[in-house]
Amino acid sequence: MNDAMNDSSQHAGTELLAGQPVRIVERDGVRYTLLGTAHVSLASVQAVEEAIGSGQFDAVAVELDPQRLVALTNPNAMAQLDLVEVIRKGRVALFAANLALAAYQRRLADQLGIEPGAELKRAVTLAKEDDLPVHLIDRDVGLTFRRVSQRLGLFGKIKLIAGLGAGLFSSEDVGEDEIEKLKQGDMLESSFGEFAKESPALYETIIGERDRYMATRLRQEHDSAQRNVLAVVGAGHLAGLARYLETDNEPPAQVREQLESVPKKRNVPWITLTILAVVLAGIGIGFWKGGMNMGAQMLAIWALYTGGLAGLGALLAGSHPLSILTAIAVAPFKPFRLSIPTGAFAALVETRLRKPTYQDFLQLRDDAQTLKGWYRNRVTRITLTFMLTNLGSMLGLWLTGFSVYGKLAG
Repeated sequence: MNDAMNDSSQHAGTELLAGQPVRIVERDGVRYTLLGTAHVSLASVQAVEEAIGSGQFDAVAVELDPQRLVALTNPNAMAQLDLVEVIRKGRVALFAANLALAAYQRRLADQLGIEPGAELKRAVTLAKEDDLPVHLIDRDVGLTFRRVSQRLGLFGKIKLIAGLGAGLFSSEDVGEDEIEKLKQGDMLESSFGEFAKESPALYETIIGERDRYMATRLRQEHDSAQRNVLAVVGAGHLAGLARYLETDNEPPAQVREQLESVPKKRNVPWITLTILAVVLAGIGIGFWKGGMNMGAQMLAIWALYTGGLAGLGALLAGSHPLSILTAIAVAPFKPFRLSIPTGAFAALVETRLRKPTYQDFLQLRDDAQTLKGWYRNRVTRITLTFMLTNLGSMLGLWLTGFSVYGKLAG
């Protein structure tokens, strides 16, 4: 790269966007102007308007994926969601995480008077008005969540869920320190709270990987007619994106395949299988040593704990009586359907009996901010049914294991 040309380009970019974090990268005949923005700043919106209005750029790239763009430009998009498919495909946890993110963004918007990501939305709008190509360079948020989940252990996932839940139902304003960090960071990172900084695996997945992914997408979108590209990204991505854009020489298609892959879980759920083995072996030993009486007692304990606590979880979720009965009836048969959670059955019944209305979907962003709203809205109540039923079923399995072990030891 020619140092003199780079210095000149850098100077021109900083003159155009004085006061804003900007990096200029020249590569493969394309001049990339990387504009670092704060997702909750009117100044960033104005910087985007100034940059695109200058007429210096042939294309605009933004830190968005198609799903997040739809969420920004069409708040009613969730009304088209098929909850039955979400449950059947095992995406309820991802859906709940998206709700938490949406609720956090709404809290910020209400407090600061600006919608998070307004500068990204404005960049897309202005580019289309000027007939400029728009490149969505961020990785699909669902892929990021799934890769995060795979890199965390059991206790890491529990801590993450607890952190999301605490932030979701908090009634307090977002603190000034958090807002200042957000101005220099990333929306997903801020949504995960302090846990993102405590977990290297989480931080790498939501920041480091996406830096490289966006650099790869910029290289992949190379077009001979696009010599000057404006890339609008969060300030927290600026340094990493520039570094990868300058130095990464691995073929873009190969990098994308690597960063988009979510390998199927090959790890065996040893803890669950071990407890099941203890329970089933204990029941078998009970029949062998104590006869029908002890064996029947152990089977009753199994049904009482697993079915009872799964039903209690559904009850605490405010589920329909038939959804509660479904949880009670299905939970004891866990050994025969290891890959299908009890909560999926209860949630499907809840969806059929209390089908969400169009208004429920329209109110999702508001209702997801409060615990009362989660119980009032049919969409979020179905999500609660899934999560609390699974939690009850899991606790029932553990308690059964301890109880059976205690009877045999005694």
